[in-house]
Amino acid sequence: MLIRVRRAFGVVFLAYSDLQSASASLQLMELNPQEGASRRKLPLSLLVVDDDRQFRESFGALLEREGFKVSGADTLASARAALQQSNFDAVLCDQELPDGDGTLVLKGLEPAVEAKLIVITGHATVQHAVTAIKDGALDYLTKPVDPAKLTSTLAHLRRTRALERQVASLREELRARGSFAAIVGQSEAMQAVFDLIQRVAPTDASVLIQGESGTGKELVANAIHSLSSRKDEPLLAVNCGAISETLIESEFFGHERGSFTGANNQHKGFFERANGGTLFLDEITEMPAQLQVKLLRVLETGLVSRVGGSAAMPTNVRVLAATNRDPQDAIRHGKLREDLFFRLAVFPMQLPALRERKGDVPLLATHFLDRLNEAHATDKRWAAGELERLAAREWKGNVRELRNAVQRAYIMADDELHARDAVAQQARGPQSDAAGGVQLPMGCSIADAERGLIEATLAHVRGDKAAAAKILGISLKTLYTRINLYRAAKS
Repeated sequence: MLIRVRRAFGVVFLAYSDLQSASASLQLMELNPQEGASRRKLPLSLLVVDDDRQFRESFGALLEREGFKVSGADTLASARAALQQSNFDAVLCDQELPDGDGTLVLKGLEPAVEAKLIVITGHATVQHAVTAIKDGALDYLTKPVDPAKLTSTLAHLRRTRALERQVASLREELRARGSFAAIVGQSEAMQAVFDLIQRVAPTDASVLIQGESGTGKELVANAIHSLSSRKDEPLLAVNCGAISETLIESEFFGHERGSFTGANNQHKGFFERANGGTLFLDEITEMPAQLQVKLLRVLETGLVSRVGGSAAMPTNVRVLAATNRDPQDAIRHGKLREDLFFRLAVFPMQLPALRERKGDVPLLATHFLDRLNEAHATDKRWAAGELERLAAREWKGNVRELRNAVQRAYIMADDELHARDAVAQQARGPQSDAAGGVQLPMGCSIADAERGLIEATLAHVRGDKAAAAKILGISLKTLYTRINLYRAAKS
């Protein structure tokens, strides 16, 4: 039996038994009060795409009866135009349209288009269904649409969109409070960084993170990974300057047993261990030139071969890289290959120095103190006016230096922290004079003198570790060993 329903937009035809069954099935969602409340609070906007006008309008009428806002389109082109003009929660699209494959309706659209895809087809195959789901479709429905399956799909859609909006709301709330993905900052400069993280995280684009030492490059890499679809897979951080040149190729790509002296066992490299996840390459300009060539080949082919092996293995790794040097300067001085730079810098990010983050010093100092209080079950606080004194100081070591200063002040304080205690140790230690030398106080130990010389040299060359090692007459590996020891002593 067919019923005829008159509407302002035209005439809808639907089998009465199908309509009755589907409507009753959809209404089962109201048996769950929370689901019903969620639906009323979040009316979803759907785009139904099908060149069969009767199916499109009858299916849309059914969805409207259940409280959805529905629009229609009859071709791939008209659907894509509608998606560019309006926001939709989901697209229910026929797979075979007059002008193309409906599963491609979302391909190539702006990132702001966040609609979910539900494929509907009258010519279903297992292969098509698997391909559609792998390409990101939320579900795959066959004609005639099974009411129970439709109910399940729409319930899933509601839950997914509700969760996404809740997460987005929470992120905005955290940003308003000065925190985003474990990064603290309310300044305009950091809000711009948060926006970039949010845009690039869901993609698989390579990111080159630039910034002075202590600006939080590894924190940004962690945030990008944690907000990506790879968040449940490994994030492997590698300091390219801290690995011996004789072992670095083996560490990156692995080696087969017996491939060189001492290779007693097969070894999986960073790319194999991070497969499916993210590889963070810190200090990328310290990577030997010959390895940069091989890294570029892996990034371009997606294949990796162990040292001493002949088989090329596919690898699925997203690469994030970081440097505290100007990349163009590194290219000019032969520290970074230009072709590798372009491959890594698909999405470049420049992190601001702490001096450019107006108003963030008090926020960060309070945050670090809160963490110390929580870790040690104390209730110490900053004395009146001390946060302003901290903010007035120049933090050449950026956030890392500020964090260590807060820890010194915390150790010195009984109840209230003072800015003078945060910098007192540094004031008594080795200091750079106006001529660029280092002043050593009487009674300073050899270890403190060495540390002061290294830190002053690093400050003089603005964090360029290769230049500092050359001035100091030590190897880059030795310099990294000293730096890691100093950081461990501070933490």
